[in-house]
Amino acid sequence: MNQARKLIGIVLTSLLVAGTALSQKVETVKGRAFSSPLARGFMPRASTAEVDPQAKPGAPAAVDGVRTVHNAKGGLWGKSPKISLTKVGTLGDVEATDANLAFYMPSDLALDGSGNLYVLDTGNHRIQKFGPNGKFLSSFGRQGQGPGDFYYPDSLGIDVRGTLFVGDPNNQRIQVVSADSKDNKTIRAPNNNVGRIVLLRSGRLLMAPGRGGFMIGPGGMDKKEEPSKIVKILDLEGRVVAEFGTPFEYGEMLLNRMGNEVLFTADAADNVYLLFPFQNRIEKFSADTKLLWKADRPLNYSVDPPKDKGKMEQQGGRFSVRLPQMNRCASGVAADGKGRLWVATLNRQLKKEEQVSMSMTVMNSGGSRTVGYKPEGDTDLRTTDAYKLEIFDPDGVFLGEIPVDSFIDGVFIVGDRLFLLDKLRGTRFTEYKIVG
Repeated sequence: MNQARKLIGIVLTSLLVAGTALSQKVETVKGRAFSSPLARGFMPRASTAEVDPQAKPGAPAAVDGVRTVHNAKGGLWGKSPKISLTKVGTLGDVEATDANLAFYMPSDLALDGSGNLYVLDTGNHRIQKFGPNGKFLSSFGRQGQGPGDFYYPDSLGIDVRGTLFVGDPNNQRIQVVSADSKDNKTIRAPNNNVGRIVLLRSGRLLMAPGRGGFMIGPGGMDKKEEPSKIVKILDLEGRVVAEFGTPFEYGEMLLNRMGNEVLFTADAADNVYLLFPFQNRIEKFSADTKLLWKADRPLNYSVDPPKDKGKMEQQGGRFSVRLPQMNRCASGVAADGKGRLWVATLNRQLKKEEQVSMSMTVMNSGGSRTVGYKPEGDTDLRTTDAYKLEIFDPDGVFLGEIPVDSFIDGVFIVGDRLFLLDKLRGTRFTEYKIVG
């Protein structure tokens, strides 16, 4: 590994926590109250020509040839949703006595053609396989750097043959694992920079930086030029075949890295959806990476850039990074079989007693590299009214919302099955059936 990119010590805090509340700015457009320009879909320092400020909420407007939708509060369905969720059950629990269900920081799941479910149990460096009835079948993977080993893997995909694709960023690789887990292949990304992945129907891979994608080198934070595009499409040899998604320029490195975090998913036609957790910004791209539309919706808080822009400090060979305290507006996204987009959105910012952050430490010593994660906060809390599921039609129009009573760290949909991930508290997936 290039010495300039070696990690010699890092502490990142508040990676997964919604930031402290910021002062609210309210503007009135045609008699409707909206939160600050960024919360309405405007990007700070962006030209106002990018979004039509005169468009009525919920009415699409073409901006530079791209459909732009400013959605109204409540959506088309109002107080009468045309869709509902029926709870099926849960998988995993932090207090499970069965070791096969005792997940630690689970991150992803996938289903094969037979209905078997695979859970990426990140903190235990393994994949757990369960049958259609929820019965545990097998486990594979362990902590390490060899074939079939993982080191805090963060994303998972499965193809029609049952082959698993595992994003293994701390080992700087994507592992391809056969259905019987006996054959393994490694895909290396450009510059060994592996992020979160999503497997497309075409067999190619979407990849974007994971949460908290920071690099510490001997001179401090890696200050390489920010990428002009956020998302890459890779072939199965690791070659980049396309790039898309424009980051917003905040003018500060830490704000750029955190503010341009992106969650992403794809539908059955390989259309790609980008959701920006710290910007009121949702975008849809065609399979050939053409921007089809962008949308926003009213929020109950500001997502303007904070005055506290974060800080980097060095003490000897150890670097610490205090991230900017930005308001998070979303935590998960998935597309269903009808082309509808499901977004986990925060009704409000988390209260202090609800916040759980993640400390990450990376140390290099004697040529070996150690990574550690530690949740900090009240992980015993299981319920909250801070989250809701927002549903958008295939054209970006906000249809309506469904309240939930749990913390959400990810949304996954397969067929009519919807899974909500609670990664740090309950360490479990809750399954629902989509009705409607």
